[in-house]
Parts: sequence; C-alpha cells; structure tokens
Amino acid sequence: MSKKTKFIPVNTIAASFDIGIAIERTYFGNSEAISSDSPKETKQSHREDRHSFFILESGTIALEVDFQEYKIESSSVIYMHPDQIHRVLEFKEMTVTSLGINNENLNPEYIKLLEKLIPARPLVLNQEAFNLIAETSTLCIKFFERKNDKLYQSLLKDCCNTLVALIVSEYLAAVKSTEVHSRFKVISDAFKSLLESNFLSIKSPSGFAQKLNITTPYLNECVRNSTGHPVSYHIHQRVILEAKRLLYHSNKSVKEIAAELGYDDYPYFSRLFTKVTGMTASTFRKKNLE
Repeated sequence: MSKKTKFIPVNTIAASFDIGIAIERTYFGNSEAISSDSPKETKQSHREDRHSFFILESGTIALEVDFQEYKIESSSVIYMHPDQIHRVLEFKEMTVTSLGINNENLNPEYIKLLEKLIPARPLVLNQEAFNLIAETSTLCIKFFERKNDKLYQSLLKDCCNTLVALIVSEYLAAVKSTEVHSRFKVISDAFKSLLESNFLSIKSPSGFAQKLNITTPYLNECVRNSTGHPVSYHIHQRVILEAKRLLYHSNKSVKEIAAELGYDDYPYFSRLFTKVTGMTASTFRKKNLE
C-alpha cells in the first residue's frame, strides 16, 4: 500500500448534497465490485464528515473499522462516528440502506447518546425491530427523493431523526439489563465523553478530574469500577488509537504525529506507543502497510 497523503481521506457530504442529509438503498452483487465498480471512497480507508448508519437488509459484508474487522450478516445495523476510519473488505449479495446525517440536522439529544456508543459494534436486529427500521428507512428515502416539497428539509430531517432514534433505541436495549447505572457509571461515562473531545490537550487523570470537579482518586475509583481499567489506561488507549490511524493512513513522520497528538517529548511518546502496542511506531507502520 503506497502512502500518498499526509491526511486521512474524508468523504464529504457536501460534495454531492447541500442539505447535510443523504440516504439511499443500494444493492451490490459481490466483492469484485470493490476493485472495479465501487466508488473510491468505498474501498479506500476514509472518514465521513457525518454520522453514518448502515442497515444491512440482505447478504453479508466485512468491514474494517479502526483496525477491527467485523463480518456482518443481515438483518443488522452498524453506527459509525465521524471520527472513525473504515473501509469495505468484501461483500456478497448485499442490500444496504445508508444514512449520512451531520450534527446540524441531528437531534442534540441523539448526538449525546451516540457519543456513549463509541465504538458501536454491529447489532443484529430481531425481526420486529428490523421491519420497523426498514419501513422507516423506506419512508426516509421517499422523502429524500421529494425535493420539490415545500417542507422538504423539515420532512426529511424529522423522518431521519426518527430512524436514528429507532436505531439508538435498539443499541441501548442491547445493553445488559443487569447493568446498574450507579454513580460510578455516571462519572465513568462523563469521563469517556470528555476524553473523546479532550484527548489531544489533556493527558493526565488529574486534568479530567478537575474538569469533572472531583478528586483524582475518586475518578480512578469510578472508572476502574465501571471498566476494569484506570483512567490512565483509557487516556493512553485513545491517544494510541489516533496514532495508529495517522501511522496507517498518512505519511507523516512519527515525530510529526507525536507533536500533532500533543507530545513535545518525542522519546516519551515512542516509549508510550511501544508500551501500549508491544511494538515501535515504525514497526507498526511497516507491519500494517506490507
């Protein structure tokens, strides 16, 4: 694999649509289309500039999302956050409905709920849930095609938010019913939300504890109780995930990547990467680009 850019490709919704919402149902015969007929943004690792929902109605598909491979069978759904990098590996006799929607069109309440799902694994739907989601997506597609309606934007936005709500509801229902929403979990969830938006600037547990107005030992207790790992573990995992993304999808040097991730001390960053992954950053890049 040749590296041709210093940036991870971003598939921009504005390139084809000017309303911040796109939805379509597509059939693909087999994975040979990946190397021939599929759009470049489908087969190449990339990010989206929107929240993406994929409803697999028939067939199978294999995806790579942030270095994790998933084989998905119908009837399933998967959500991907705009930060996540993904590409199609293969598919067979696939019918999929794809919804892309940006923050401006998405209900703010749903955005908060979606942040808690990251990373969202593929979710197998029961028949009743699948039928309801499929029927709603069909209605969304019909509204999407009715561009001359006077209330086009409002109708489409409301319908697509209903579809998102149904999908999020299924994800939430999949959480173990025995899970207790204790004070520990509330604080742990708040920390993970903060981490996602502050991992470039805050590198210490005390920094996150200060933002949450609690002590560092108590934050560690809450996070460890809820996840089995201390705060520092999650900070390092999130930073190294971003480092992996940049090593794999750009030709920036390791030193450039360290600086971009907020580490002026390059040797420290190198030691951290090796500690978390078990290999040097250069070895990781070479191994994954062979």
